Amino acid sequence: MQITSSAVSLTVEDIEASASFLRQHFGFAEQMSADGFVSLGHDSAGMNVVLLRRGIEVLPEGFRDQVAAGLILAFVVADVAAEEARLRAAGVEITMPLREEPWGERLFQVTDPNGVVVQLVEWAGQQQ
Repeated sequence: MQITSSAVSLTVEDIEASASFLRQHFGFAEQMSADGFVSLGHDSAGMNVVLLRRGIEVLPEGFRDQVAAGLILAFVVADVAAEEARLRAAGVEITMPLREEPWGERLFQVTDPNGVVVQLVEWAGQQQ
């Protein structure tokens, strides 16, 4: 098998709210959309983020009413402190302040309007 691209699909109540959040604060761009669906790409993310409106028929029947929960959309960045300062200055609520874990991971989190947790990470001592 050869994988030619990757995406993560998140089911949310309001796709435009999450799409706007990712476009405005993280530089994603819409690549395609239809009623109840949007695919966002980023030149350096290595994957697309697909947002599906809760209830859309493309989802299996037993999953249509669920929403994205219990997951973290994580992006590794070169300067996590600068990104936290940038987002804070833009008025984005930091839902987990910058912290460093014992294993060398520096991270902080924000949460989009649909409750999707976005985490920015930097690995101490690792070149990006």
